[in-house]
Amino acid sequence: MFALDIAAHTGPWRSRHPAEKAMLSLGLLACAVALPPWPGALFSGAAAAVLLVGPARVSPAVVLRAARVPLLFVATSTVPLLVTMHAPARLTVNAEGVVPAAQTAGRSVAALICLLLFSATTPLSDVLPRLHRLGVPPAVTEVAALTYRMLFLLVDSVRAVREAQAARLGFRTWRTAYRSLAGQAGAIFVRAFSRARRLEEGLALRGYTGSLAVQVEARRVSAPFVAATVGLLVLIVAVSVVVGSQW
Repeated sequence: MFALDIAAHTGPWRSRHPAEKAMLSLGLLACAVALPPWPGALFSGAAAAVLLVGPARVSPAVVLRAARVPLLFVATSTVPLLVTMHAPARLTVNAEGVVPAAQTAGRSVAALICLLLFSATTPLSDVLPRLHRLGVPPAVTEVAALTYRMLFLLVDSVRAVREAQAARLGFRTWRTAYRSLAGQAGAIFVRAFSRARRLEEGLALRGYTGSLAVQVEARRVSAPFVAATVGLLVLIVAVSVVVGSQW
């Protein structure tokens, strides 16, 4: 399993209703997007980070590992705001773009942390069955669940093929490495296609009619948690308005 999935299944918030965690993380995300970058996005991201490594008990190493690729995307996306292209093909630093770049990066990082707060505390298997009550078609949720399941099978196939190639000295030189990568892609495609066909045949033999019956564990929404979430969001908005008016 991926590190975020392990954290979501083993964390102390595993037994909480997904609606509670969605209200908290999406509420902080709305504050990070709607409020000014300073101080609204800063407070929202800081609150999400504290909750993530504090009450949710997610390891900082897991958070950094999950955020490294999005952070790289944020860093590369802010570069065009910092430079200006002059003819003929001459780059110069744009002093006026420092503030917009910092605001964009700050808001993006805060939004990322808010999303990680939800994904690192809520397994996808708890969310998808409950989306039917919100009017999401069953076909959408079932395709998402099957795709999510196939990801783990695909990762296991990649690991098995790579270990077999490494045991046969398939990565000894650059030439053998390229050949092994080509063979790895072909073998993984064949395995994925075969698994998908067997899955389709299995569903057909079990009388699949367009929806899968899944038992959802009954969980009660915690009123104190909801009240604390509303209080936190109101506090962030109030402090952001007060501090922002002084700048």
